This record gives sequence, C-alpha cells and structure tokens, in this order.
Amino acid sequence: MSSQPADRLNVEHWTVPAPTAPELSNTAPGNTAEAQPEATPRAAKPSAARHMPSAAHRAYLRALTRERWLIIGVRLALLFGFFALWEAAARLGWINAFIVSQPSKAYEAVAKLAHSGQLLTHLWFTTWETVAGFVLGTALGIALAISLWWSEFWSRVLEPYIVVINSIPKVAIGPIFIVWLGTNPRAIVAMAVAISFIVTLLMVFTGFRQVDPNRIKLVKSFGANKLQILTKVILPASVPTMIGALKVNVGLSFVGTITGEFLVSSAGLGYLIVYGGQVFNMSLVMSSLLILVALSTILYYLVSALEHWITRGWK
Repeated sequence: MSSQPADRLNVEHWTVPAPTAPELSNTAPGNTAEAQPEATPRAAKPSAARHMPSAAHRAYLRALTRERWLIIGVRLALLFGFFALWEAAARLGWINAFIVSQPSKAYEAVAKLAHSGQLLTHLWFTTWETVAGFVLGTALGIALAISLWWSEFWSRVLEPYIVVINSIPKVAIGPIFIVWLGTNPRAIVAMAVAISFIVTLLMVFTGFRQVDPNRIKLVKSFGANKLQILTKVILPASVPTMIGALKVNVGLSFVGTITGEFLVSSAGLGYLIVYGGQVFNMSLVMSSLLILVALSTILYYLVSALEHWITRGWK
C-alpha cells in the first residue's frame, strides 16, 4: 500500500461535489437548452394603502379643519356683531351719535373722501411714512444691537443710556424733530424711527445675550472667529426674536407716524383725525380710525407672511 504512487493516491481521493438542483435540471438528459440564470425576485411595490392615513388620523385632521373654520367664523361674527350693535345703539338712541358717530355715517365719510380723490392721497402719506419708519427703525436697531454684542465694553458703557432713552416719552421729542428737520414728512419719519428703533435695539440685543452659551463654546472649540459665531450661531438663534421685533414695530411705527401727523402734517390719516376732532366731525374721525385699523392689519399679516418665509428658509 505504501508503494503506490502519490499521484495515484491523490486521484483516488478526489471527490466531485454533487450538483445542485438547478444544475441537475439544466444538465438532465434531453435538455439541450442553455442554462437560464435564476430570476431575481422583484421587490414588492408598496401598497397604496400604506400611505393612506388611518381613520383616526383623518378624523383628527377634520377636527383641526373644523376648529380653524370655527375660529374664523367666531372672529367674523364678533366683528359684524360689534358694528351691528354700534349701528343699532346709535339709531335707537342708546348712545349719542353726534359724539361716537355710527358705522353708516363713517362709511359715508369714507365714500365722500374716495369720491373726491383725497382718500388715496391720505392713505399714501400715512403708508409710506409708516413703512419708511418701520424699515429704518428696524434696520438701525438690529445694526446697533450687533455692534453692542460685538463689543462687550461698549455694551456695558451704553446700556444705562439706552434704558434712559427708552423711558423718555417719544411724543416729548416731537418738537425737537420739528425744529431740527422742519414741518415736513422727514420729522414724521423721524418720530416713527425714534419709537421703533429703541424697542428693536432692546429686544434684539436681549435675544443675542440669551443665546445658549454652550453653542458658542462648541463653535469656538472648532476655531470659529467672532464673525463666524455671529453668522452661524447668534443670528440663526435670534431669528424668532427679530421676527417678534418686526411684529411689535408695525404698531409702534404707526404710533410714531400718527403722532407726527398730529403735530406737523397736512395730509395723512393722523391729519384727518385731528381735523375731524377740531370741526366736531366724529364720522370723519371714526372712519379714519377704521381705515388705520385695516391698514395696520394688512401690514401685520405681511410681516407674518415674511416670518413664515424666513423660518421656512432657515429650516
């Protein structure tokens, strides 16, 4: 046994693996077709039912929709109910219509202004003065807030002065603007800027200081400089604060504009209110107030749309 050649021993111990089931079927006698590759099973398409919301979720969405429309309906009902009660009280003598006017008389005053072409003129003056004061006051407030955040030394130096300036009634500085700038729209815009600027500065600077310090330490650990900290951490984290300042400034800019028109203007809604009060035309006063409310509402919703667009962009 030991005398057998090594190559013969190796040949005798060779083993041939048994063919698998597909190989047997492809190599069976009489099967002359070539072996076909095994078909790869296709991934099952997701059923459309998987993307359909459940019955509970659909009920929840319907409840949200009903609640939203209910809120809108109640708002409109309160608005129309207020005007209806006001009109009825004036007609029935419950209130003195000469002092508080009534919606129908206010509508007649607006129609008279529109027919004479004066309504658009007064609207234009008040609108552009308010928008100019709003934009300038907001931009200057944010710029100075960034400057104070940049320099800790100057922020500590100027903080008490800013608080004192904020406590001064802005109506008191109206005559100063009139002397400095004259009896023209520049004094009115300056009033709007003075009111909105200081509020923007305080709100935005406070928002900068309330940013999570751990975020700042994190970017500093990666070697970020002050400009990168401002643009990558401070400003993105303060977007809600700046949006809140914009919403507040809409009303404050109107306050500054109307106050300025009380003092120096010869056109605008503030001028109409003062003129109507001087001649005891309360219908003109009430109509101007209602127009002012509508205009401020439009500007507020424009700022809300801007908020939605900015926050969606940051996300």
